[in-house]
Amino acid sequence: MKLRLPPRLTPMFRWHVSTSAVIFSVFIAVIVGASLFATWVFQGQSAMLRVQKTQTEVEINRLLSELQAIKNEDQFVRNDALALEIKNIQTTYQQAVNTYESLIELRGLTRDTGKLEERLADSLHTLSQRSWATASSQLALLNKDIVAAKEKIAASFVIPVNVPENNALPSGGFSRQSVKTDIGTYLVDIVAGDMGSTRIIVDTASDSTCARDCPALSLADYVGRSGAYAGINGSYFCPADYPSCADKKNSFDTLLMNKNKVYFNSENNVYSTVPAVIFLQGSMRFVGRSMDWGRDTGPDGVLAMQPLLVSGGNNNFGGDSDPKKGSKGSRSFVGNKGTIAYIGVVHNASVAEVAFVLKAMGFDNALNLDSGGSTALWSGGYKVGPGRNIPNAILFVRK
Repeated sequence: MKLRLPPRLTPMFRWHVSTSAVIFSVFIAVIVGASLFATWVFQGQSAMLRVQKTQTEVEINRLLSELQAIKNEDQFVRNDALALEIKNIQTTYQQAVNTYESLIELRGLTRDTGKLEERLADSLHTLSQRSWATASSQLALLNKDIVAAKEKIAASFVIPVNVPENNALPSGGFSRQSVKTDIGTYLVDIVAGDMGSTRIIVDTASDSTCARDCPALSLADYVGRSGAYAGINGSYFCPADYPSCADKKNSFDTLLMNKNKVYFNSENNVYSTVPAVIFLQGSMRFVGRSMDWGRDTGPDGVLAMQPLLVSGGNNNFGGDSDPKKGSKGSRSFVGNKGTIAYIGVVHNASVAEVAFVLKAMGFDNALNLDSGGSTALWSGGYKVGPGRNIPNAILFVRK
């Protein structure tokens, strides 16, 4: 349809109308074009976002799959299996070591250990085959039988009939006596020395603190080189024949001052609660904790050990959770009654029982010493022992 303008409209007006129509048409075209372009762009971006989302999900799923694959790899499984095997080795190895060391202690009581040693060898063979449960069961039963053998020996112990019953402390020299207490009768070997005429010293095989592969001597060697008339084994130490002591043979870690005025293990005993005995000129001093003693070089010797058995005339030890202290054996001690010094051994007794015995004998103070295979007492010759070589010893020397 053709647009007809009224006749009275001027040509100029007719031109404006035509131009406006064109402009309007262009405007509409731009709007439509922009809308189409926006729609295309939006659709394009949405498509790109969908692609990116899909790629991300694929990547996440790929990483999850790789993680699961790593967990399922043989190496991961092998590491878990290796950790379990190491734990089994550590557990059964420690069990074997403890059983072997218990067997060593039994050897000090009897020579009849052949069958038990064969069983230990069988257990170690089983252990070498990685049959952990079987080896552990064998070792547990073996250890039970070793304990039973020790108890049987203790039950069969008899005090010789020619030993007199006597609870009184000797005034000098060596004495073997039967001491009667509320908990039983015990055999005691004891040496007395008047501190007015006797110096008490501590001798050591090493010249200073030693942590591993330390020297050790027999009690007879200590007595001979110091010109002593009596002596006894000293502090707890790590015996060379114990597997658990392989990297610290013959070492001890408690405080000690030897006859040359050298302090041992001073740095690691600054706060030690281990009791100690100080050998002064003419007397002894007992302290409940090593930390309460300085580093005075005036005394003739210092030795820390535990437990303190008698203190101020009273029983100071009734037992603890340590099975080694609770088993019966030959137990060494050092103590005093006034100005008389004593070293000795109570036979077939637990550490707590030794405290009862020494209290019954009238000790003012007494300190437990090492025992078991290290037990040795000298007075003109071995009265008990000789025991194994030891890193230190307490000696009676005439002034």
